[in-house]
Amino acid sequence: MKPKLARTSPALQAFILFILIAAAAAAGDAKLWYGRPASAWTEALPVGNGRLGAMVFGAVTNERVQFNESTLWTGGPHEYQHEGAVRFLPLMRQLLNEGRQLDREADALEQAGQKESAAGKRQAAQARQTEAESIGMREFMGVPVRQKAYQPFGDLRLDFANAEAPGAYRRELDLATGIARVTCKQGDTTFVRECFASFPDQVLVWRVQSDRPGRVTFTARLDSPHKGARTTLRRADQLALWGEVEAGGVKFEARVRIVATGGKVRVSDQGIQVENADAAFLILAAETSFENYSRIDADPAARADRAIKAAARKSFDQLLKAHLADHQRLFSRVSIDLGKTAAAAAPTDERIRNFATGNDPDLAALTFQYGRYLLIASSRAGGQPANLQGIWNDSLRPAWDSKWTVNINTEMNYWPAEVANLSECTLPLFDLIADCAVTGRKTARAHYGARGWVLHHNTDLWRGTAPINASNHG
Repeated sequence: MKPKLARTSPALQAFILFILIAAAAAAGDAKLWYGRPASAWTEALPVGNGRLGAMVFGAVTNERVQFNESTLWTGGPHEYQHEGAVRFLPLMRQLLNEGRQLDREADALEQAGQKESAAGKRQAAQARQTEAESIGMREFMGVPVRQKAYQPFGDLRLDFANAEAPGAYRRELDLATGIARVTCKQGDTTFVRECFASFPDQVLVWRVQSDRPGRVTFTARLDSPHKGARTTLRRADQLALWGEVEAGGVKFEARVRIVATGGKVRVSDQGIQVENADAAFLILAAETSFENYSRIDADPAARADRAIKAAARKSFDQLLKAHLADHQRLFSRVSIDLGKTAAAAAPTDERIRNFATGNDPDLAALTFQYGRYLLIASSRAGGQPANLQGIWNDSLRPAWDSKWTVNINTEMNYWPAEVANLSECTLPLFDLIADCAVTGRKTARAHYGARGWVLHHNTDLWRGTAPINASNHG
């Protein structure tokens, strides 16, 4: 259940926000900051609430905010076990054991100086290995042999009308508040854009404001790398992006709603235009048809509609207050002070470049806190665990499919959880293990004729547990 915000006066709301932000400041100056916009996806700043993630580029005129939802994957509910595989297990074991024995005999021959005989044994051993691998590929690997891939959802594009050259530019991610912020001056006006991912309200939130009235003018658009994705007007005040990953696969829908202070707002199938406002804040809800690893029949449009309507009943300050309280409940548990030198005043990219030859112990502390921040942002109760890239991905074909590589990478994501005082963030991982204990029973029976359950070196949203990719390592 979502927490209810108490009814308070605007003045009290502002005071509570001040206290929350002050508490974050007291936890330390844990900020990544840069003097220019991101020029590549890997330079953008991540925000996330465990289910929704976004990468904020910070461009002055044509801003891109690339976003993800943790259950948007290729494929659909599927059992990967290879029925009848167990019949070939004894033969593969026999071939591999014979190969090992031949290798041992080759070792003995080499020690005795009989190199030609040893080479023959090595060749025979390799033949046994090759035959075992061939049988494995044909008769023992999962069906299909590759699992499915985590997918990007879409992009929010913000096109700003002010073409004046920016000055006093700063792009930052405040780890203590979970807010990505861009500040710049154009002409006589200073603009501030803030973005956060709310766990209590399950939406992404942006605010655009200026220090002079009537200067906020921009157009918001949605697009997606998925073929067939469309944008359309939903209700009178919402722009929607909808589609499906593949025929018969996961369906998705995102909604954007903008509330402006002053000025005008126009919504069409092409985008949302804000003209001459004092400030504006945007709410983005993104949902899929995923119900669980065996069902994808939920209605993403209805889900998105509920989420955005619930969030739209609140002011920006109310959304921010709930986000700060939730984020700081986790983040502020740990402080670390390794000392601070003059090097800490430089932008983060410069600090990284200079670290090997400089004296910047605070960068190590910042990196530790950044790791805590990323786990909070990509692994929250009730959702999916942090995958190979956390929750952030802009590619239709991400490296290693951005799956859960459970022979090391998944463990590495969660090694710091307990020592970093983030025990709750491990709950999605244990939920995944519980799912794999169910699907893994079928794999244990089909592949090994065994009771219990088994999980090989990868799993995906559909909780595949069979051996994958290639028999020489899968």
